[in-house]
Amino acid sequence: MKKLTLITMVALVLSIFTAVSALAGVVLDRIIQKGELVVGTSGNQLPFSMTTKDGKIIGLDADLATIMASSMGVKVKFDVMPFSELLTALEEGKVDMVLSSMTILPKRNLKVAFVGPYFVSGKSIITPVEKAESLNTVADLNSPEVTLVALKGSTSQIFVEKVAPKAKLITTEDYDKALDMVMQDKADAMVADYPYCAVSSYRYPEKKLATADKPFTYEPLGIALPANDPLLINWVENFLMTLNGSNGLKVVTERWFKNPAWLSELP
Repeated sequence: MKKLTLITMVALVLSIFTAVSALAGVVLDRIIQKGELVVGTSGNQLPFSMTTKDGKIIGLDADLATIMASSMGVKVKFDVMPFSELLTALEEGKVDMVLSSMTILPKRNLKVAFVGPYFVSGKSIITPVEKAESLNTVADLNSPEVTLVALKGSTSQIFVEKVAPKAKLITTEDYDKALDMVMQDKADAMVADYPYCAVSSYRYPEKKLATADKPFTYEPLGIALPANDPLLINWVENFLMTLNGSNGLKVVTERWFKNPAWLSELP
């Protein structure tokens, strides 16, 4: 009986080990065999992910993805889609990872893995200068007289629903449409990540836009990865640790936050 039990236990352990081994590199193997790292991104979340006049994806997220692909010995391919569709595409295996200024959330982390943060952001608003004083605090946003616009499926939408339930909320598929609503006076303010708000106010000086002095929240941005490939997750963890430790992450980040020359490449 003891011998039979031991044989059964060994068989069980071997079956578990075989199953784990089969999953350990399924996505990474696919990337290496195809010679291509497919990265999901929205393509309109400056300065992280942006589309140039000639259709090229640039930004901090794009740089990180390109450096990762080079380190793997493969080329990078960006799959641009609405932000709200990114995690679904990752879960369905349509993309290998998501790099799109995405906040690490417990709810999201239940379905996909996250590595990071590679940047810490926070929620802010962008609004016409004449409305900035009356929308200076979170409490000011929570009014039925205020119309806010936010990216669909984002933490900006969650933020408004949580702290400003009395406000009228409009969601859009991308940042450009949301910002356009503010510019056309169809919304009092846009809720978005602080870097986006700050850069947008600088980008359109003629629109006389303002943003908050500092973020309202703490938003750790991470790289979303498939939950079924421990080896890929470990690889990205080590990649980010090495890049950060060698000062490379700081250099890449400062390229997009300290020199606005890239704005001329945008439509």
